[in-house]
Amino acid sequence: MTTVQKIKEIEDEMARTQKNKATSYHLGQLKAKLAKLRRDLLGPSGGGGGGGGVGFDVARTGIATVGFVGFPSVGKSTLMSKLTGTHSEASEIDFTTLTTVPGTLKVHGAPIQILDLPGIIEGANDGRGRGRQVIAVARTCNLIFIVLDVLKPLGDKALIEHELESFGIRLNKQPPAITVRKKDKGGIAITNTVPLTNIDHDEIKAILSEYRISNGDVAIRQPNATADDLVDVIEGNRVYIPAIYVLNKIDAISIEELDLLYRIPNSVPVSSREWWNVDELIDVMWRTLNLVRVYTKPRGLAPDYSQPVVLRRGKCSVEDFCNAIHKEIAKQMKYAIVWGASAKHARGQKVGLDHILEDEDVVHISKK
Repeated sequence: MTTVQKIKEIEDEMARTQKNKATSYHLGQLKAKLAKLRRDLLGPSGGGGGGGGVGFDVARTGIATVGFVGFPSVGKSTLMSKLTGTHSEASEIDFTTLTTVPGTLKVHGAPIQILDLPGIIEGANDGRGRGRQVIAVARTCNLIFIVLDVLKPLGDKALIEHELESFGIRLNKQPPAITVRKKDKGGIAITNTVPLTNIDHDEIKAILSEYRISNGDVAIRQPNATADDLVDVIEGNRVYIPAIYVLNKIDAISIEELDLLYRIPNSVPVSSREWWNVDELIDVMWRTLNLVRVYTKPRGLAPDYSQPVVLRRGKCSVEDFCNAIHKEIAKQMKYAIVWGASAKHARGQKVGLDHILEDEDVVHISKK
């Protein structure tokens, strides 16, 4: 029996099993087995890496990477071509794009790499239609644009989410507040600071047993934690990526239908052909990427607003700023003066390497 067949068999058994106190241990084991099989399915081809296949290894440029994911012929290539000026073959025919096509879009002075990925099909996580390589590239992106046809958005949305989830990509989620610490002895100790509404102790022990963890401490601080959350923490190879649902081809629907589309969370309706509402898409992309622009100020001169140093939120200290310009600057720095949102005073604040910068701060570096 192949791995895909084993996965299908376990999924069918889970669908048949009614969840109650008597079956929770069994369901926990099944979920853990399913996660391990999926890992085995994706592992041999280097599923978690940077592509794995001719035409899928792309040199990374820019401060962040946005991947276009969607079924064939939803308008990804047209949108990509118009956004970046990079030619990506566009056609009414399915599977026109067969490799990853990179391009660069400059937003507020920050170069952002855009990747047009080949159209995926149902069953991509099982390796169909080069889907494994496509989703492997998507795993490395900072943001995913899920491009949907407005005439069938919800059905396609659910299918693509399932394919990405099966590959260990968690969309618009944060890592669960669960810790699992293995011990040499003492059995399983479970503590929770929130009520366990979707998982019980039997299910937790079943999952740990399947992973051969017989001694350990489990601490759950995640409200409404599920068995899937616990499996994700134990597996340790999940990636948490924000996603925007790009609802394309709004030129083919009415205003009333457009109002309904705006109710889909994290979505932006656009028309890549007519170039409608693309400005909003770029604004939402910028806010979601959560980048920090920092302007340099040479001694005795006005700040240079033409070329910001762009940093990622979470890695935006003065030291990160120095390293982004040249790695030697941090070693030579005596102090920095910062103006902007992160400074305590409007006239500027003298700071050290560990000071955290905010968007549109101005920095002057004084050397030793």
